[in-house]
Amino acid sequence: MRQPTVLICGAGIAGPTLGFWLGRRGFRPTVVERARGLRSSGNPVDVHGAATEVARQMGILPRLQEAATHAPGLTFVAPSGRSTGPLRLGRPRGDDVEIPRADLADILCKAAGDSTEFLFGESVTGLKADDAGADVTFEHAAPRRFDLVVGADGLHSTVRNLAFGPEARFVHPLGLYIATLSLGQPAAHPSTVVMYNQPGLSLTIHPVRGTAGAGFIFRGPKSPGPEYRDPRVQRRIVLQAYTRYRWPVPELPDLTGQVRDAEDMYFDAISQVSLPRWSKGRVTLLGDAASCVSLFGDGSSLAMIGAQTLAEALGAAPEDPTTALRRYESRHRKVVAARQRGYRLGAALLVPATRAGLTARNLAVRLFPR
Repeated sequence: MRQPTVLICGAGIAGPTLGFWLGRRGFRPTVVERARGLRSSGNPVDVHGAATEVARQMGILPRLQEAATHAPGLTFVAPSGRSTGPLRLGRPRGDDVEIPRADLADILCKAAGDSTEFLFGESVTGLKADDAGADVTFEHAAPRRFDLVVGADGLHSTVRNLAFGPEARFVHPLGLYIATLSLGQPAAHPSTVVMYNQPGLSLTIHPVRGTAGAGFIFRGPKSPGPEYRDPRVQRRIVLQAYTRYRWPVPELPDLTGQVRDAEDMYFDAISQVSLPRWSKGRVTLLGDAASCVSLFGDGSSLAMIGAQTLAEALGAAPEDPTTALRRYESRHRKVVAARQRGYRLGAALLVPATRAGLTARNLAVRLFPR
């Protein structure tokens, strides 16, 4: 029996998880990734709830636990300098882990490697689907035909753009921005995440695993202009927002210089993705490409859960992908829907817009368990 071929675009979290499960269900998955290697972003993400069980079934949970950040405390610092915490606020429980995103992606790719073809430094340039499959052209490789194409290529998905239409139709900025960078030095508080706030701004120092990372989440224009994709503009936006205040952050003695000179800064507008359907013929979407979610770090866990759900649906009906994709979307939309509604609470908690809001937030968190 011929093995169905599946092209998966994106080697982040969803892509290699899907490759792992499809390979074990008799498919031939190929993962294509624009970057020449795994991304270096060390931003911590959570693997929790049902995603922890996915990791256990994949046999990678011990490796995730070895790479975990082990920073269970969260301390809020008010503009006055007063600290509240450390609190156990939303930290992993039981076998759940918090892990640098790059380490999670690396572990997932290695787990999928024995049954999945990986093409790094490659990208999809054209996609023409019909009732039996899809013809795909690449930037460098020869054109190929696949039985199914999965866009697991994130918020700014190329597959979604080619198959469903322009990004502006489906990606809705929330008026919040995020920037992260590695500070290249240990955190002053090695077991605690410290969040500093001013109205409309948060600056978080995470100890990660010995090399601190800085996270900037801040309020800005609801509709970012196209120029915000330029790294020079991104640095200017961050500095314009944060240099209005003095920040008592020992890890950032030269905020202007450290942001300006950062080689690995990640920047984007925080957005939600909403489509009336995730599949179109032999093309489907997974992870952030289909349903970018809230500010609570659910994206990686939902990506792993969605990948397993999609693989299960395809494995149950390999000769009827239309039915399989419909079942996948029906099941996973229910999981995603509640998380997508949580962004207003997340914004109010992480980035209160006013000084009064900051005061109210800080009073409320003092009631949380220590």
